[in-house]
Amino acid sequence: MPISLKSLAACACVGAALTAVAGCGARRDSVLTVDDLMDDRVTLDGVLMKCNQNPQMARTDSDCMNARIAIDRLASRSDAAEDAKRAQEFERSRDQLRSLQERERQEQDAKSKVDAYHLPLVPIDPAPAPAPPAGSDASPPVAREANP
Repeated sequence: MPISLKSLAACACVGAALTAVAGCGARRDSVLTVDDLMDDRVTLDGVLMKCNQNPQMARTDSDCMNARIAIDRLASRSDAAEDAKRAQEFERSRDQLRSLQERERQEQDAKSKVDAYHLPLVPIDPAPAPAPPAGSDASPPVAREANP
């Protein structure tokens, strides 16, 4: 009995489906790397939960060791980001302080400078002549006259 084209196609589809199901259901036997765990936080949390449930396995399993290394690296990465944020905040507050001090210095300089062009005008009157003593009727001496 010859095999028909329909039965051959059906066998091929069944074979492909079995291969796909077997491939999806295959268990991972490879070790998770530190970078993989740092990129996938959900997997990292799952590995850490598994390691915390079984302390004996946590000491010997490479996934548990890699998870702990990934946690340490993530913590140091967040510390670096926090340090950068603090440094940026420090620079911003320092710039504000400098600008405030500069404004105060400019105001102080403006107060201490005397601008001759903007001084108020004060009329200069000649000083009044001193009054003659009360008991003297004599007139003041005139040039070329001798005093008696």
